[in-house]
Amino acid sequence: MCGALEDAGIPYTYEEFKITYEVPARLAKYMPDIRLLRNGIIVETKGQFVTADRQKHKLIKEQHPELDIRFVFSNSRTRISKQSKTTYAMWCETHGFLYADKSIPQAWIDEPPTAGRMEALDYILQNQPVKAKK
Repeated sequence: MCGALEDAGIPYTYEEFKITYEVPARLAKYMPDIRLLRNGIIVETKGQFVTADRQKHKLIKEQHPELDIRFVFSNSRTRISKQSKTTYAMWCETHGFLYADKSIPQAWIDEPPTAGRMEALDYILQNQPVKAKK
């Protein structure tokens, strides 16, 4: 995935920052896989999309609705469990997440930034604890 971005000359970061979200009774952190620098879209790559990941992303969306988190699945037609008819794609559609299969769509890369998305990211990035240098 990142190799394709590099080959195309697309600027991006990989697991550069963390987003704080609250899990009932505890504070948790999530480190996004990819942030497209030009437009602030956050891309999460998934082979398996387990229950804990789905719950985490629902909480993050509730607590940070201005962030634009999208998924790239190995196969969005995979069912969320053997007992369920719901696929990863259906889950995303139900919960308002955009998704794709295999690679980041060029349309996402070309999409212009929005003020709300960029402001939300700026706020998160400015409120990160500074890492001590060793």
